Amino acid sequence: MAASWRAALLALVVGLIWCAHYDRWTAEAWQVPTEYTGDASEVLTSMKAASEGAMWPLRPKVVDRLGAPFGAHWNAYPIPDKPVMLVLGAFVKRLGVFVAANLGMLFATVSAALAFYFVGRWLRMRWEWAAAGALLYAFTYQTFHRGLGHFSLTLSWTIPLGLLAVWLVARSRRLEWRTGGAIICLAAAVALGFGNPYYLMFWLQLMGWAVIAQWLDRRRRANLSIGLAAIGIAAAVFFASHLEVWVFIQEPEASPLLARNYGGTELYALKPVEMLIPPPVHRWDALAFFGHRYARWTLFRGEGFLPYLGLVGIAGLLWLGVVTIRRLLTRRPVPGQALTIGWLVAYAAMGGVTNVLALILGFQVFRATNRAAVFISALVLFFLFVRLSRVTARWPSWGRRGLALAVVSLGLLDQVPKSGNREDRAGLVAQLESDRKLGVDLEAALPDGAMIFQLPVVGFPEERPPHQLGDYELFRPYLMTETLRFSYGAVKYRARSRWQQEVEAAPAETMVRRLESYGFSALYLNRRGFADQAEGLLGELRELGYGRQIVRALGQQVVVLLQPAARPTKPLSEGLSFGRTWYPRTPDGIRWAFDDGVVSYFNPYPVPLTADLLIKLVAPSEREVTLRAGSRALRTVRVEGSEPVELRLPNIEFQPGVNVLTLQSSEPPRRLGSGRYQLRTFGVQEARVRLVSK
Repeated sequence: MAASWRAALLALVVGLIWCAHYDRWTAEAWQVPTEYTGDASEVLTSMKAASEGAMWPLRPKVVDRLGAPFGAHWNAYPIPDKPVMLVLGAFVKRLGVFVAANLGMLFATVSAALAFYFVGRWLRMRWEWAAAGALLYAFTYQTFHRGLGHFSLTLSWTIPLGLLAVWLVARSRRLEWRTGGAIICLAAAVALGFGNPYYLMFWLQLMGWAVIAQWLDRRRRANLSIGLAAIGIAAAVFFASHLEVWVFIQEPEASPLLARNYGGTELYALKPVEMLIPPPVHRWDALAFFGHRYARWTLFRGEGFLPYLGLVGIAGLLWLGVVTIRRLLTRRPVPGQALTIGWLVAYAAMGGVTNVLALILGFQVFRATNRAAVFISALVLFFLFVRLSRVTARWPSWGRRGLALAVVSLGLLDQVPKSGNREDRAGLVAQLESDRKLGVDLEAALPDGAMIFQLPVVGFPEERPPHQLGDYELFRPYLMTETLRFSYGAVKYRARSRWQQEVEAAPAETMVRRLESYGFSALYLNRRGFADQAEGLLGELRELGYGRQIVRALGQQVVVLLQPAARPTKPLSEGLSFGRTWYPRTPDGIRWAFDDGVVSYFNPYPVPLTADLLIKLVAPSEREVTLRAGSRALRTVRVEGSEPVELRLPNIEFQPGVNVLTLQSSEPPRRLGSGRYQLRTFGVQEARVRLVSK
């Protein structure tokens, strides 16, 4: 009973600290998210999409109210922590998306503390030291301060359980099937499989080393089998959780949504020095000084300062270093935490294993290896508080608890910065109120299910918005409505959404006529996305008779009401979409391929479409280029150099759905220089589709 009350008290203390930091003491305050810009908007959208049934595992991930009129097909965009998202989605339905987001952030902090406390008690820490370590782990800089924008990374409760599983497999002499230890190993595997892929990747490495150690030792078969089972379960859960990425993806040859390169593996690698440098926003100026200096001097500004271990963590790291050196000098086994941290640093640090794998094998998807710091933080805190628990074992209870309170107080003052100022909060509240009023006015003016086309057109995800528009800012009207459909959210580089860029590039009159023929009821403009604050386009629309507008108090969002056709048609693209084998367009308008080039076209109708296809080709040297549909050759032309050659294919038939074509070269690519994008097979100057019939 006492153990339960202590855990409940710990959760209460963590919750109170969280509420105090974010000033969440009233019902009105809970209606304000901790963040409302950048990646936080995408996280809020995922929560709302989960409430609308778009995040169920083993099902296609399609957000019906986004990417209008076809829906936002996010199958190729992996979103971790689906069980948490589904639970938060249920809260969205009842309490609203912002209350649900606050509950999610509170859960992330409390669950991290409880997980650390549970493992600490398993390791026989005294309860006061386990609670002190839990508080510091819950508010560690690299987890707590990632915030709503990195919500998946704040869910670090899986890491203490994962580390305990690794230790049990590596060293426990009592690990057997049907015991508590085996249950912890398998439960941790399930949780990590559902969780953030970075945490799973690091954990699989550590569990892999534990399994190798047992395999070499050959003494504990149960440890080996349980470790292998945990690895298998974690992998199976991960693949099942992201099944849509492989099963329901519709354009497997399209350009990858998340572009990664070798440079990113250096920029976002772990810099060990950053574990020791306080951030510039530190509450103590003497420590913030070093953060400002580092920010001025470093050339690698990745996710700076997030690996900071805190003063207590640094003390623990130094203590661990002293113990390790002494044991090495006396030829005794070094602490397991030292070996684990040594591997994590060797893998994740700039110039480490991660860069070798990226350079040689092209393994670049896990570029932000600075995120290994949360494992290092947990390891250091476990070492430190186990030692403190042992050192103070014979102290009187008031002495132990007094020292634990002093340590945790110092750590929290160090790790938790000052709360945001009232002016920033007032600005956020005003923005939210403006957006809420816009949502109310839109749903009052438009019928349920009405479609709104959003400008500027920005692809999803991770596409740099134009001018002053913020990342994912176009999700704001979606978050404030329940019945309307929006064009934003359509996945970038896909044939399904190509028509949006073509409509945006058309003259104002052509644009609105097309949108009305497609059934759009309104045109939304965010002024921050235009060099002239959209004054030119709004003026043209008024001259065309589109003067009915909804404008919010802050003035950045303007909605122009349209007259949708009674019997709308479906948008059709006038060009082809380029897949994964193409470089970005050069200043002279050419898209170069570094291999056989994959292009696609989307037919939204249930019947075939007949069209004339024109592709203008150039090449670095003389060669033949063949257009293929699968294994069938459709047309071959000879390209002799920089002079464009037309490949014409009249009356090509596009089947319903995504049609994939391949341009194949008779000669290998040639490298024209030492810079980027210089390996070239052929280039496309123009690719035009003219509809003949449907």
